[in-house]
Amino acid sequence: MLSPILIRLFSFFLLMAAWAPCQAQTRPASLPNIVLIYMDDMGYGDVDAYGGIGYTTPNIDRLAAQGMRFTNFYSAQPICSASRAAILTGCYPNRIGFHGALMPHSPIGISGREETIAGMLKKKGYATAIIGKWHLGDARKFLPLQHGFDTYFGLPYSNDMWPVGYDGKPFKDTSSPRAKWPPLPLIDGNKVVRYIRTLDDQSMLTTWYTERAVQFINHHRTQPFFLYFAQSMVHVPLGVSDKFKGKSKQGLFGDVMMEIDWSVGQVMKALKENGMENNTLFIFTSDNGPWLTFGNHAGSAGALREGKATTWEGGQREPAIIRWPGRVPEGTVCNKLAANIDLLPTLAAVTGAPLPANKIDGVNILSLLKGDPGANPRDHLFYYYHLNSLEAVRQGPWKLILPHPYHSYEGQLPGKDGWPGRMHKDSTGLALYDLRRDPGERYDVKAAHPEVVTQLQQLAEEAREDLGDDLTGRKGKNRRPPGRL
Repeated sequence: MLSPILIRLFSFFLLMAAWAPCQAQTRPASLPNIVLIYMDDMGYGDVDAYGGIGYTTPNIDRLAAQGMRFTNFYSAQPICSASRAAILTGCYPNRIGFHGALMPHSPIGISGREETIAGMLKKKGYATAIIGKWHLGDARKFLPLQHGFDTYFGLPYSNDMWPVGYDGKPFKDTSSPRAKWPPLPLIDGNKVVRYIRTLDDQSMLTTWYTERAVQFINHHRTQPFFLYFAQSMVHVPLGVSDKFKGKSKQGLFGDVMMEIDWSVGQVMKALKENGMENNTLFIFTSDNGPWLTFGNHAGSAGALREGKATTWEGGQREPAIIRWPGRVPEGTVCNKLAANIDLLPTLAAVTGAPLPANKIDGVNILSLLKGDPGANPRDHLFYYYHLNSLEAVRQGPWKLILPHPYHSYEGQLPGKDGWPGRMHKDSTGLALYDLRRDPGERYDVKAAHPEVVTQLQQLAEEAREDLGDDLTGRKGKNRRPPGRL
């Protein structure tokens, strides 16, 4: 007969054996951490792995070598607020009432009816943080902590939205609307903790952001987390710390890119030191193409046409690198069509999180990340800009340009050393480009492929029915309003 002590020990071990499987099924560590680094105004040709020259980006290149590099990855619109609304909600920004770049004291912002990636992942027990630029409304009700994020440290809008001129001096002309803007507020949570008043202050942004990002990683060793690291650089005015000043052969822009690469390296180092490297899905991309009018303070779109604020390829096709050890094949290149609106449904599939109740436009691209050779989850993409103008449609290698006016950088002398050059008004008629052979969009082939033109026009008509189109006077049936004060 067993003694009372042995009986109690036996019962204890039985209890532990029954308890352990339950714990294994619910352990947060079984879910991957997610790091999303979102650059500002970084062009398709601004990273070594995509052709950048005059400086090195070894950490970003290491991400590419250890993961998947996309060659046909798009931002849903070629400008700040709209692209950020898209990446966080999985929606074309015009579906949820967003366009352009919101100014300080904006009366609109992200609606509480829209679910962000952060809000979605919180349902699975994720800790959520945004470090850096928000730009979805600066009133308290629009700030990140009210939209799924536990932690926020950064600027509420672009770093040029302050009462300071291109020479770094406060505006003397008080009639200028910019002279009435407040100093740049650096926000921690919901509170302003300091103001960015000078170019020297701007030079510390990347360092401050990086320190807080690493701190967040270090504090979440036992809980899955989502870190949305939205850099303010390389948006003008450029700022770089003394660590990298004068280190590149491309002047201040190259110095800034080297510091950005250092920042990426610090995040990678923190993941490794905390034993998280192999259980982290790491995404690196940009919000829109380069602001070419700033010349040597702007990036490069590579061989693509035009840049930021246009729906030509240089405005919306972005570098994108995704690393997830053991899941995403190392050193691979994906040439299939994908977009930033696809990240939300993909992360839902990865984590088992429920999709938002409202209609979204993204598609799950997990099959691409796994390297499935026959995968093609995104059939087409609509290029909207301005308030609600449908300017182009892409399907496969074909891009149909719809007649529209635009502002062009071509034929204009760009600015220099922080001062902008000029753009000029231009327009285009109907045109068809084969992006596989002509990524620079120079050779209109619509006369040779009328059947492709017809197919893409049918897709455009579907978009107008759903989302509307200012260029043809269509309102659309399924647009939702933004949040309002």
